[in-house]
Amino acid sequence: MSKILVTDLDGTLLGGTRDDRRRLRDDLARHPEVTTVFATGRGPASIRELLRDPLVPRPRWIIADVGATVIDGTDLTPVDTVQDQLRTGWPGPERIRGALRRFPRLAYQHGVSQHGRCSYHLPPDGLTPELTAAVEALGCAWEYSADRYFDVLPPGASKGNALRALAGKLGWQPDGILVAGDSLNDLSLFRAGTHAVVVAGAEPALLSALADDPRVQHPGRPGAAGIHAALRTLGWLPPAPEPPPAGRHSLVVAYHRPPLHWNGESWQPPSSPNGILPTLTSAFADQLPGVWVTARTGRDRQAPLPPPASAPPLAAVPVEPGTWSGYFHRACKETLWPVLMSEPDRAVFDERSWADYRTVNARFARHISAQAAPGATVWIHDYNLWLVPGLLRRARPDLGTGLFHHTPFPAPETFATLPVAAELRASLACLDWAGFHTEAFAEHFRRTLTGLPRPPRTTVHPLGVDRPAVERLVRLRAPHRLRAPRHRPADQRVVLSVERLDYAKAPVQKVDAVDRLLTRRPDLRGRLTFRLVCPPPEPGITAYDTTRNRLEQRIAEANTRWQQGDWQPVDYLPRRLSTAEVIDQYLTADVLWITSLQDGMNLTAKEFVAARAALLPHPRADPGVLVLSRHTGAAAELGEAALLTDPRSPEDLTAVLARALDLPPAERHRRMTRLSTLLGHTRPADWAHHILRTIRSSTHREPHP
Repeated sequence: MSKILVTDLDGTLLGGTRDDRRRLRDDLARHPEVTTVFATGRGPASIRELLRDPLVPRPRWIIADVGATVIDGTDLTPVDTVQDQLRTGWPGPERIRGALRRFPRLAYQHGVSQHGRCSYHLPPDGLTPELTAAVEALGCAWEYSADRYFDVLPPGASKGNALRALAGKLGWQPDGILVAGDSLNDLSLFRAGTHAVVVAGAEPALLSALADDPRVQHPGRPGAAGIHAALRTLGWLPPAPEPPPAGRHSLVVAYHRPPLHWNGESWQPPSSPNGILPTLTSAFADQLPGVWVTARTGRDRQAPLPPPASAPPLAAVPVEPGTWSGYFHRACKETLWPVLMSEPDRAVFDERSWADYRTVNARFARHISAQAAPGATVWIHDYNLWLVPGLLRRARPDLGTGLFHHTPFPAPETFATLPVAAELRASLACLDWAGFHTEAFAEHFRRTLTGLPRPPRTTVHPLGVDRPAVERLVRLRAPHRLRAPRHRPADQRVVLSVERLDYAKAPVQKVDAVDRLLTRRPDLRGRLTFRLVCPPPEPGITAYDTTRNRLEQRIAEANTRWQQGDWQPVDYLPRRLSTAEVIDQYLTADVLWITSLQDGMNLTAKEFVAARAALLPHPRADPGVLVLSRHTGAAAELGEAALLTDPRSPEDLTAVLARALDLPPAERHRRMTRLSTLLGHTRPADWAHHILRTIRSSTHREPHP
C-alpha cells in the first residue's frame, strides 16, 4: 500500500526548530517509500523559491493556491487533467475583484502570486453574510483562516478536493494517506477520511472543528516534530532511537586538528570562514549533536580546556611533542603526502615515524570507542587517521564508520609504492563509507581496494564555501575601492596566488612562468606584478625546506633581472593574511592563479569567485579571471568557465597566463557570471549534514567477517 504524507507548509512542515525540520527531512530521505505532497496556500513562484531551502524535503506532488493548482514536483509543471477539473466554473480574477469592490474591509493581496484564486486580507468583523453570499452568487467557494486570510476559489477547489482528485488519478487509498495541518484552510484535508495530525499551536477554530474526530492525532509537538511523531505512531517511520548512555554520543567526529588554536593567551577560532575546521564548527553550531575527537599537542597541551560554550564538545587525545613530530611532520608529510600528490619519488619512509603514526591512530581509536554510544556514527577526516577504521572494526563492530578524504587520492599504482600499502588497504576496507570531492579520486579509491571483501560504499560530495560570509566581507571592503580612483595605473596587471608553502602548489614553476612571459612580452615589463601570498608551514615540518630555498632563490633572480625603478615582477608575502586582507587581495587582482600539481578541492578558487561575483552588478567592477589547474578538484565543477592550465607543462603555464591577461572585458564578465552559477549557494554546514545522512544510510549493521 502507498504511504502518502500530505502536509501544509507554513506553521506545519516549516514549523518547529531547525533540528526538528532536519530530523524529519533526513528520515523522509531514508524512507523514500513515504511520498511527500505539499498542500499549501502559496503560489508556484513562492514554492519554487522555498525549494532552495536545504531543510525542505522535495515533494513528489504539490497542491498550491489553496487547492486551485496541482503541480508535478519533479519538474514543477501543472497536472492539467486534475487542475482543469478543479478550476471548472472559475469566472476569472477581474470579475471577482470587480464584484467585491463594494466590501471596504477586503484588501486584495497584490504582492501574492495567485493562480485560479483571489486572495484578500480580511479582519474577522468583515466576514459577513453579505460577503459570503456575494461570493456564492459568483458561483465560487471561499476559505477563511487565521482570522486574516480570505480566499475566493473555483466552486470545486479546496485542498481536500485536490487531494481526492490526485488520489483518484494515482490510486491512493485513504488508509495510506496522512494529512497534516494547523490552519482552518486545512480543514477540507481533514474531511477526506484519511489519517490526520494537527500540530501544536494550531488555529483554535481548526481544533474545535476536529474535536471529536478519532482519526486525528494531537501529538502536542509543533510543526515538523508533530508530523514526525505522527509518522512514527503509524509505523511509517521507525521509532525514535533511545538516547545514548550518559557520557556517550550518537555521533563522533574525528580530525587531527581542533576547531580552536591556543595563541598563548586565549583559544582562537580559524580566521577564514571556509575549510574543514569552520565547516565542522558551523555544523555543530547548527545543532549537530555529538563530540569532536582531536589531538592536543604542542603548546595546546599546556593550555586550559576551552569553555564548553566556545566550541563544539571536544574529547582530546594527548600526544607528546616527539610522537607528534614523528606522526605528523614525518609520517604524514614525508611519507603519505608525496604519494597523495602523485609525487612518490619524494616520499621518505622510516619505521620509527610509522610507529608514531600507528600510536596516534590507536589513541584516536580508543578515544572514539570510549565516546561512542552503541550503534553510533563515526565520521573520520582525511589520511591522517587511515588506520582508525580497522582498529574500530575489531574493537567496536557496532559502529557505522565513514571517512571523507579532503586531499586527492592517488592512482592504485602510486598508492602501491607505499611500503605500508597493504596495512592501509586492510584498514580502509573496514569503512562503511568513503567520500571524495571528485569522481576521479573516488574511482582511484575503488580501484585501490579492488579484490578486498565488501569494500565501502563510495560517493562524491564536493565541499563549497560559506558564500554569504564572503559576500558580507566584500560589502564591507569593496565600497571605498569602487568609489575611489584606481590606486594603480590602468595598464597595471596584478596576478595573485594565495597558498601555503608546498611543492604541490607549484610556486617555483609559477615564478619560472612569469620570467618566461616577461622574456616574450616586453609590453608587460613594468606593468605585471605577481603577488605570491605564501605563509610557511608550522614549525617542525622540513619536507618543504628545499621548495622554500628554491622559491626564494628564483624570486630574487627574477626580480633582479627585470627590476625597473620601484617596480619588480614578484611581490612575495611569506606570511599569513587575515580573512579581510585576503578579500582585499581578491578584489585587487586581475587574475587569480592556481597551479596545484594535485589538489583535493582548492577552496581559494571558490572564495575568489564568491568575492568577485558579489560585485558583478556594480558598473565599475572588473570581474577578474580565474586560472585554475586542471588537477584540482575545483576544476571538475568550475572548469567550463575558468581558464584551465597544466602546471606540469611550462609552456602551457606561460601561455594560459598570457591569455588570462589579454582576455577582453566582455569575456571576463561572461566567464565570471557562469562561475557564479556553477559555484551555487549550498551552505558548508548542510554539506556536513548531508554526508552524515549518507554515512548512516551506508552502514553495514551486520558484523564484518
